[in-house]
Amino acid sequence: MLNITHFSKSYTKGKKACDDVSLEILPGDIFGFVGHNGAGKTTLLKAVAGILDFEEGEITIAGRSIKKDPLEAKRIIAYIPDNPDVYESLTGIQYLNFIGDVFLVPSEKRKLLIDEYATMFELREVLNNPIASYSHGMKQKIVIIGALIHEPKLLLLDEPFVGLDPKASFLLKQVFKTMCDKGTAIFFSTHVLEVVEKLCNKIAIIKKGRIVALGATDQIRKDKSLESIFMEIDKEA
Repeated sequence: MLNITHFSKSYTKGKKACDDVSLEILPGDIFGFVGHNGAGKTTLLKAVAGILDFEEGEITIAGRSIKKDPLEAKRIIAYIPDNPDVYESLTGIQYLNFIGDVFLVPSEKRKLLIDEYATMFELREVLNNPIASYSHGMKQKIVIIGALIHEPKLLLLDEPFVGLDPKASFLLKQVFKTMCDKGTAIFFSTHVLEVVEKLCNKIAIIKKGRIVALGATDQIRKDKSLESIFMEIDKEA
């Protein structure tokens, strides 16, 4: 579903935020992406989503190049950033209908999915309120619903559990599992190592722009906790 080959991205003064990153995510994978702030996680996610341009390497989504065929690639992905910047002048339902229009979601199907997820995340009563009146957690939920209603084949999330209450976090994990059972691939960054241990079948650890551990979660952990593995890697030069 996602293939990243020899991806590199530099910012000012030639310093590489990501350096020769390669990984593959298959349909049904829940793939955790772990690293310190500034390690390169957000850079990679934004490049996969087509937000950041890049010069080195290739990124394909279901065989479609995000550089050469961006519209077709973006039709089957959803990206949720770490900060839910939303059109605050819109109401919740206006925002969701806008997303539905962009992704050509049929009206009846859209209505059913909006009702399902708004009920699940307890936003039905505020869908007609301006998003400007929402709390941070509510904004996060409306962005998540917007990502889910067009049923993406690849879901990209940057720190998806930040700002969510425990109930919403639990429900989102259940949604992840259901989506993956249907063949969706999920790629998300997080600092919460316990979530990765319990939820992800594959992980990558990135340090200073380079992948330093990659593979099945059980193979990387072996008989240790992911936290201890991460700390060992962190101590290495």
